[in-house]
Amino acid sequence: MVLMSLTKTDQQQLLDLAKRSIEQGLKTGKPLAIHLSDYPADLLEQRATFVTLNINKQLRGCMGKLEAVKPLAEDIAENAFSAAFRDPRFPALTTDEFNNLEIHLSILTAAEPVFFATEQDLLSKLKPHSDGLILQEGHKRATFLPSVWETLPKPEQFLRHLKQKAGLNPDYWSDDIKIYRYHTEMID
Repeated sequence: MVLMSLTKTDQQQLLDLAKRSIEQGLKTGKPLAIHLSDYPADLLEQRATFVTLNINKQLRGCMGKLEAVKPLAEDIAENAFSAAFRDPRFPALTTDEFNNLEIHLSILTAAEPVFFATEQDLLSKLKPHSDGLILQEGHKRATFLPSVWETLPKPEQFLRHLKQKAGLNPDYWSDDIKIYRYHTEMID
């Protein structure tokens, strides 16, 4: 898995873009329309991203995509807007909240399958504070970004909560469970 390392200038440009997209949402109810010609080549590569919003260290919204389908700059603008206004767990962000907003960007590597024989084997292969995981069982699917390890530091906890997020019982196990691993470049 190759992490793309962006320059400090590119990182700041993406943070500014996320902030401007949320500001545009507060003013017009729509994400910022961007012109790709305004951005350098590194910000035009197709990348999967998540935008996480916090207020006082508490989650306030998180939205993204696991597959790269858009240029990086466009994906950040759309996911920032979605995290602020479309995360079903929260009401739409308000102007008052905007002033206290912490914006965190995650740029994902392509997900790769993790091969394992048993649940214990899987747990032994997890890399806390490094791995982002996608769990898939039939039509049920969920992901945790690597940053979730901060609140669920033990592999057993991480996997149990990921199963719950996918709509499964935390003790559920099946030989049909598929796990994919990815890493992220964090920008905040």
